[in-house]
Amino acid sequence: MSNSIAVKKYEKLDGTTLKIIACISMFIDHFGYICFPGNIALRIVGRLAFPIYCFLLVEGIMHTRDIRRYMFRMFVFALISEIPFDIAFYHELIYPFHQNVFFTLVLGLITICLIRHRLFKNKILQAIYGIAVVMLMGILANTFYVDYYIYGIVCMAAFYVFRDSKWKKCLASSLSLGIMGGIEWFAAFAVIPIIMYNGRRGKQTKVMQYGFYIFYPVHLLILAAVHVFFF
Repeated sequence: MSNSIAVKKYEKLDGTTLKIIACISMFIDHFGYICFPGNIALRIVGRLAFPIYCFLLVEGIMHTRDIRRYMFRMFVFALISEIPFDIAFYHELIYPFHQNVFFTLVLGLITICLIRHRLFKNKILQAIYGIAVVMLMGILANTFYVDYYIYGIVCMAAFYVFRDSKWKKCLASSLSLGIMGGIEWFAAFAVIPIIMYNGRRGKQTKVMQYGFYIFYPVHLLILAAVHVFFF
């Protein structure tokens, strides 16, 4: 992500700010789910998080110097986060029927890497290939019960395919989550911070970079503890 590009007046948010918004939204969502499951308002606020993370994943892919290292780091934190995820949401050390969102992001990352590969010169054949890749990875997502299932894969693919148009990618990604039904339609409000993105990475040290990853398992353990001792 560049720090020296021209931006429009409404583009006020850099990558770091978007990550902070996503983290806060996710925390509110999980706090509501774990501690106040009947409070739908907290869950609605949380719908902003996943689309923003998907958007930032695509930005990361487009700007990373080492895609393999990026994927490996994501996978490591998927493994680290699984037990905290199971404890927080299912009160079990190991729950095999729902995997944390890092696994979803890993599958999305693989999906986009495969789509980027120009297997065919013909645009129609390339489009068919892309759809086949998304469907295959979506089946894997459903088979292994990763968070957001096939809808999450479609969302990330939409952000990549329509990456040159903020409105198209926001609309396509929102629809891909919205068809899940219920409160997932509120994910469309993630359009607001995403269109305000200015293309800049923002201030981010190594500590901050890994801090965003570490936040996920740590906040789950904290919420699990809060639920045990206070609810």
